[in-house]
Parts: sequence; structure tokens; C-alpha cells
Amino acid sequence: MRRVGNAAMAGVTAVALWTGAWLLRSGAETHPPPQPSAAQAHAGRGAGRPAAPDAPALPPSPPDRIRIPAIRVDAPLTGLGLTPSGSLDVPPAARENLAGWYEAGTTPGETGTAIVAGHVDNADGPAVFYRLGALRKGAAIEVDRRDGTVAVFTVHAVEVHGARNFPDEKVYGASARPELRVITCGGGYSRTTGYQGNVVVFAHLTDTR
Repeated sequence: MRRVGNAAMAGVTAVALWTGAWLLRSGAETHPPPQPSAAQAHAGRGAGRPAAPDAPALPPSPPDRIRIPAIRVDAPLTGLGLTPSGSLDVPPAARENLAGWYEAGTTPGETGTAIVAGHVDNADGPAVFYRLGALRKGAAIEVDRRDGTVAVFTVHAVEVHGARNFPDEKVYGASARPELRVITCGGGYSRTTGYQGNVVVFAHLTDTR
């Protein structure tokens, strides 16, 4: 199974989750998507990352749906592969309530770092992860898996990172416990170049149903 390199993933997520064209057309550029405050970032080195997982790891199983009740997300998931250039693909922008997961990597709930990505907006308006930057520590993320289980993750950090200095190892690096990253565009908005980086949610497995 081919896995995308960390650098390639960082480059794609930093530029390919839409550019905010609707902000310009609608005159709403003064009301961009919410961004996380410094209080929602990791508290320090090793913060929120105990050696053992809070819930036992699950066997691999593809995910079908993601729910984030605190920001009213309830969306199907599609598998994301690689583009011909070897970069991570993204969900179709026209389907605003669709998110994707990197299907050549860790499945949500198994040991390692699973990746979910979705657009912040499309040409018509807000998309699935428009309010991702408003998420706070302690919020729940539920992932329906094809084996009938629901993997429940708890958010331990929400951060925003610029595209030029994106911390690919921190976001995509291996984990000894089941973790989840949820990613969309963010980091400020420019009328000429679009969004300047990414909002990244860091979560770990805390329950299974």
C-alpha cells in the first residue's frame, strides 16, 4: 500500500481545500471562518499525549461518516488517494457536505494517526468544515466505521498553521495510540492568494460504541 509523504500531504492541505472565492463574490470577506485561539493549542511539549491510549485501539476498518456535534457537522466520508503527481487528493469541492479520509493510511480508531480533510468553503458558500476553527478542547468527534463500531475521539488541541511553515511531522507523524487529525483551510485570508494555511484539530480515541 503506497503512503503519501508528509511533505506532500502538507503542501496539498495548505493550498487545495478551497480559496475563498465566495467571500469575494458575496462581500463577506470581513467575516471569514472562525480561527482557534491560542488557548486551544497544545499546552506544551507532550501535553495531552499520554503514553497509552485512553481507549483500546480498534482493528482496521474504513470509516463511513464523521460527526462533530459541537459545530453541527454530520457528513459522509469518501476515500482520498493520490493525484498523478503523488500528492494527497481532496474531496470534490462541489459537494459541500462531504469530507475525505486518507485511505492508504491509518483508519480512524486503529493505532496511529488517521487523517480527515474537508473544504472550508466552495464557490457557493461555507462547506463541511467551515466552523472547524471554533472547536474547543474536550469536544467529541464520532466516526462511524464500516465494521459497525463508532470510534469516539476527544479533542486535545486545535491549532492554525501557516502554509510556509506547516509542521508536517507534528500533524502527520506516527502515534503510539489511536489519534485523529481533522484539517481544513484557515490561517487568515488574502484577496489575492486565498487562505494562508490550515486549521488542524488534534484528537485521540477515548471511547468505542
